[in-house]
Amino acid sequence: MDPVQDNPIGVPLTGAPLGADASDLGSLLKRASRGDNEAFAGIYDATAARVHGLVLRVVRDPAQSEEVTQEVFLEVWRQSSRYDAERGSALAWLMTIAHRKAVDRVRSAEAASRRDETYEQRNHTPDHDTTAEAAQASMEARRVRAALAHLTEVQREAIELAYFGGYTHTEVAALLDLPVGTAKTRIRDGLIRLRDTIGVGR
Repeated sequence: MDPVQDNPIGVPLTGAPLGADASDLGSLLKRASRGDNEAFAGIYDATAARVHGLVLRVVRDPAQSEEVTQEVFLEVWRQSSRYDAERGSALAWLMTIAHRKAVDRVRSAEAASRRDETYEQRNHTPDHDTTAEAAQASMEARRVRAALAHLTEVQREAIELAYFGGYTHTEVAALLDLPVGTAKTRIRDGLIRLRDTIGVGR
């Protein structure tokens, strides 16, 4: 039997706020990596509400947010053995997975929307001004996505939380388990690099 099926992921997300400290979560992850169902349930109980809150802020759709939250904990169960305490806190590792899954869902939805738009364009002839405006917006979006690839992983993570996730600098710092000053530096440096990269591409 899959241990994930024994955990309350499929029920409404009413998990308690984070109660375990970083060392507790790290220990629970190690136990979960060895197939300990109770440890996994402890991780879920301690972090479900916070994970769901992050996902909801990115995805903005309650039903999809619950689906993504389930995907996050399934990933945590499967990848728990890959957690490395020397590279960061257990909470930061888990929230990074949550943010990545949420962004993936948003990108998937955007791709579906683009497919719908393509269908509409093939069956309707928009006026010239509308076409030019859409083309310009698409070019800008591609330029930004290409520029994000030039950031370091930590810069990109902070930028995505701040500008795609809508978090304040203080919230970004809390999510990444960093001092506020460090989070601000990563965001500032990432923005400077984005500006320079986009400027070069023009």
